Amino acid sequence: MTDIATPASPDRSALVLFSGGQDSATCLAWALQHHDRVETVGFDYGQRHHVEMAARGRVRDGLAEAFPDWGNRLGEDFVVDLAGYGAIAESALTADRAIEMQANGLPSTFVPGRNLVFLTVASALAYRRGHTVLVGGMCETDFSGYPDCRRATLDAMQTTLGLGLDSPVEIATPLMHLDKAATWALADTLGGPDLTALIEEESHTCYRGERGQRHDWGYGCGNCPACELRARGHAAWKATVSA
Repeated sequence: MTDIATPASPDRSALVLFSGGQDSATCLAWALQHHDRVETVGFDYGQRHHVEMAARGRVRDGLAEAFPDWGNRLGEDFVVDLAGYGAIAESALTADRAIEMQANGLPSTFVPGRNLVFLTVASALAYRRGHTVLVGGMCETDFSGYPDCRRATLDAMQTTLGLGLDSPVEIATPLMHLDKAATWALADTLGGPDLTALIEEESHTCYRGERGQRHDWGYGCGNCPACELRARGHAAWKATVSA
């Protein structure tokens, strides 16, 4: 297990699970700060907020331009087509359904097994590309109730992948114990105003995929759970900065 208190060794390379959202953008910056070689992988699983796939390129380009040292460490990007999985694991993120709490206590945005599938596919790519660390933005502080975001789940997955590949696999989760305000603060610590401005402008988090209205915290519908969480965190972080 790796968090911001125990940074990864700079001589190891990392593969970042990169969606183009606030959390994965922050994790990409963290990985570039802590590793000499970093590549990214994204997953097209039929998500309603498919606009995040376009955000990925803008965030990567923005990081490389604003931070040349990071740009020198940033390698290839890979996109994996998981549309078949998205159809099987239908949710409010992959179909036109209401975003609401379900009878089982989980939000309708929960895509069953999503992180488990992503990590399995990413581990195969990492194995082929020579990476020993997978970096993901999973968080059990502001995790919307998703059971596959918990550290206990990821610890089990880390063990399973290591056994299945017969090779050590580390799943680093820099945001695991941070709320959204602390995630904004981490981005500020890593890259200052240039990084936080890039995340505000170019990353995408809104579940509905809306980018028509620009808020202080970025683009989005403003009322889906992802927007509300991002907005509250941004406001709380700004309050601490201005205090």
